[in-house]
Amino acid sequence: MPYDVDHEIELLVTCLKRICKDQEDGTKAVTFGEIFKDEILEQQLESLVGTMKAAKKRGIIDFKGQMLLQGAHDDVVVTLKEA
Repeated sequence: MPYDVDHEIELLVTCLKRICKDQEDGTKAVTFGEIFKDEILEQQLESLVGTMKAAKKRGIIDFKGQMLLQGAHDDVVVTLKEA
């Protein structure tokens, strides 16, 4: 089955809506480490990092930097912009 980035982004957003926490400013956010360790998402996505880069490029999520790596960026906050 070919990689379908639109479908992967849908799965990511669904997961983020489930695990993100409401912030005082009204946004929803979670750390990359929490996303990476989510068992449901781990089973569903072909490429977490690639999907997150594509979602950031489309303005659906936001995080500091261009790419997040497990371990080094576990504490980086990922914000869901499209709820």
